[in-house]
Formats: sequence, C-alpha cells, structure tokens
Amino acid sequence: MAQRILMIEDDHRLAGMVVTYLTQNGFDVHHAETARDGLAQLRLAAAAQPFALILLDLMLPDVDGLDVCRQIRAQALPTGATPIVMLTAKGTTGDKVSGLDHGADDYLPKPFELDELLARVRALVRRGHQVKTPKIQAHDLVIDTAARQVSRAGQNIHLTPREYALLEFLAFHRGKVVTRTMIWEHLYDEYDENTSNVVDVYIRYLRNKIDKGFDPPLILTKWGEGYMLRGDEEAAT
Repeated sequence: MAQRILMIEDDHRLAGMVVTYLTQNGFDVHHAETARDGLAQLRLAAAAQPFALILLDLMLPDVDGLDVCRQIRAQALPTGATPIVMLTAKGTTGDKVSGLDHGADDYLPKPFELDELLARVRALVRRGHQVKTPKIQAHDLVIDTAARQVSRAGQNIHLTPREYALLEFLAFHRGKVVTRTMIWEHLYDEYDENTSNVVDVYIRYLRNKIDKGFDPPLILTKWGEGYMLRGDEEAAT
C-alpha cells in the first residue's frame, strides 16, 4: 500500500506539480488548501490510516504555518509524531530555526527541485517507520540523525554544523550525484559564480574527517557533475 502524504499548501500550481510528481513515485498524496482543512484531514486520518508525512506551507491564508505545526505536535494522537517538512518562500537562517523549533523535521525553501523534495520525503518516511533512533548507514559510516552524531568503523567523528549538514545531505542522496549548486542551495539558499570553490573546500574538510585513514573512500567525485556518497552499487564495483 502506498504511503500517504498530506500537503497543506494554498499555491495551486505548486501543489499540482508536487502531487503529480510524488504520485508518480509511488506515494498517495492528499492536498488541503487551508490550515483548517489540513487539520481536519489529519484528525480523520489519525483514527484510520495516519499520514506518513506532512508537507506544510509556512504562509497559509487562514492560520500561520508555525501555529499549525505547533498544533500538530501538541496532539495526543499518532498524528503528533508525523514527520513535517516546512515549505516556504522565506529562506533565512532565522526562519529555518523558528520552523525547526516549532516541531518541523525539515525545512525546504521555495523554489525547490522536485528530486530534492522526493529525497527528503523518502528519508523522513523511512525514519518514521523505524522504532529505534533513526540512523543512516553507508558501509561502516553511521549517521545518527536524532543525536546528530557520526561514527565510522566504531570511531566517533566530530563535525561542525555545516559539515554535518553537508554529510547528511549527501547521505539522503547516497548512490546519486548531487551538483555543487544543489549542495550550496541546501546549505546557504543562494548561489553565485564563487560558490563552487566554497563547496569544494567543504567537501575537502569532510573527506579529511570521513575518509582519511579509512577504506574504501565514501565521498566520490563525479567529474563535471558533482559529488556522491558511495552507495551499495559502488561498493560492489
């Protein structure tokens, strides 16, 4: 049975694109145009078939998205633990922190790539079905996304917040190439001609901590394309 997703978004064009794309990728997506409609759908679903994830717009016509997020988290129902991805045209660090502080699990500024949205949705849905602390593992690298801790071959690795964000982003896309533009926009929400060098620098920092002294190297360069965290297929070859 397809995983059910609720999108609370008043932008009809964006909602239509997202619903179509996620449906094509195996999800059962429901759309609510207002906070009131969305909360009503959540309450009805909680007793029967809860949603696996909520896509929540910050700027809704009737109730602020942050208030909706807070209401969802306050519910003493399975709905209260449902992963939430906040969608918004606001992309400052303060906005992100506010969304996360109100209970959102992830924050995606508009405009966004549908492929990136899909990757984040899959990662959060996967986490939601885990009973233990949500972890991402790539070979002997373990990323505890709840504690934001990283280890390789049993050795704890200290990362700066920016390095951790980059590694987690690569892990969400493991086995797939991510471009420098995608990385920059995930970390900083803007792009110019100087950003490629900055991304390369952070990749080098990360390699020094994740790959140096370990085998095989996990952070791969795809020349002319971008970077990739080694997946199962790359391990086999």
